[in-house]
Amino acid sequence: MNILDNLKEQGVSESLIRDIEYFRKEYDVKDELKERITKSPAFFIGKDILEMCITGILEEENILLSGPKATGKNLLSDNLSEIFGRPQWNTSFHINTDSASLIGTDTFIDNEVKLRRGSVYECAVNGGFGIFDEINMAKNDAIVVLHSALDYRRVIDVPGYERIKLHPATRFIGTMNYEYAGTKELNEALVSRFLVIDIPSVDEEKLKMILKREFPTIDDEKLLQFIGIFLDLQLKAENGEISTKAIDLRGMIGALKTIKRGLKPTLAINMGITGKTFDIYEKEMVSDIIRTRIPEGWESSDIFPND
Repeated sequence: MNILDNLKEQGVSESLIRDIEYFRKEYDVKDELKERITKSPAFFIGKDILEMCITGILEEENILLSGPKATGKNLLSDNLSEIFGRPQWNTSFHINTDSASLIGTDTFIDNEVKLRRGSVYECAVNGGFGIFDEINMAKNDAIVVLHSALDYRRVIDVPGYERIKLHPATRFIGTMNYEYAGTKELNEALVSRFLVIDIPSVDEEKLKMILKREFPTIDDEKLLQFIGIFLDLQLKAENGEISTKAIDLRGMIGALKTIKRGLKPTLAINMGITGKTFDIYEKEMVSDIIRTRIPEGWESSDIFPND
């Protein structure tokens, strides 16, 4: 199934899908940049969230995806790049990310000083989708250079070089999670330049859909126990009893992959979930939750009986 068929399956408006197809035809992608168009390994599940993102992008808005851990913000960002058929440049913000990392820096090439383009510069001139991962970890001086690119002006002034006008297909997508260490409140001026979309925590129905799509041969009753582990841990974290380290959907999927390969379920879940926390007390709490769901005697064949 391609990604537009998935939108139809989720019930996304047909008129929006027609607008997406028009957008794709309107803006070509250079052959050398087509490899930057993300081919998503999975699809984000959530009709309303998808429609909000798509309409915002069609109206030349930048979007900010906000939500707790394991809600699919990065997957959604990748899906949007693929939906619109645009090359993607990803910037993961951290304490050392500065304006030069985004726009570019002087370098010496062929006996002269030239600008080595940064991710935002490349995105701006090539009509790409710029992903700002964990944008609320960025320093203010890194972000302020983007203000003119993110508002109605849609330009970037590069000191000592030309003024860049953004390609009409260029969009920026930010992701943020306030639960991570090192994050901070975003500047009001920056937030005003985005449409903010809150991604809710995953529920049982959505988890079942995601995991069943990834593992179609899994035993349905056993699957509910793995979903229960995730939801139990999520509730503990919401109540402040544990951190969010063990709430790891990637870890859960990785554990199920190793179980399918033949690894004992208790060993697999230790790698994928329990091992993500390093505090002894918290690790014991996570282990207790897992023991109530996954008996020691289970084998791979109990989880995947038909494989």
